Amino acid sequence: MTRIDHAVTSGTFSLDGQTFDVDNNVWVLGDDAECVVFDAPHDVDAILKVVAGRRVTAILATHAHDDHVRQAPALAEATGAPILLHPDDLPVWRLTHPDRAPDGELADGQTIEVGGTTLTVLHTPGHAPGACCFHAPDLGVVFTGDTLFQGGPGATGRSFSDHDTIVASIAAKLLTLPPETVVKTGHGPDTTIGAESH
Repeated sequence: MTRIDHAVTSGTFSLDGQTFDVDNNVWVLGDDAECVVFDAPHDVDAILKVVAGRRVTAILATHAHDDHVRQAPALAEATGAPILLHPDDLPVWRLTHPDRAPDGELADGQTIEVGGTTLTVLHTPGHAPGACCFHAPDLGVVFTGDTLFQGGPGATGRSFSDHDTIVASIAAKLLTLPPETVVKTGHGPDTTIGAESH
């Protein structure tokens, strides 16, 4: 039985010489045997508690801001799972991990099987050049990282981001999903595609 488990971790986000305190959602999707982890913020132990001894088949990076990937190498070491990142986000990744490359690439339209369900990768640049969302149509859920939140698009005021690009990405890739699709975000509460399309 496929399920979604969740934790919130607290830490910092740093870019362009500024640092902010942030709370990040950790989403884990899978069944009793295996799972994938979306992002690896702040606290490996908190993430491993949600994994709860299951085999992690991949660490899926929604984008490479440090509050989403800072613990990815440590989580990969703890679980043996590969870190997958869209190659357009490598310049952002290297700001945090100059000496450790991701283990594999994400591509638009790619499918990932885990725990009896299929995720489709949606490349949604704007908040970051390699930002990706992950749609699980069987579950009626999309994991959007920092691309779409309750109340609208993710921030685009920093390096490597662009407002027009994120708006175009959301319109093309997310607002075309069924309106009842639940949006699981990188920070803050869930929303739905329908609620954000107005």
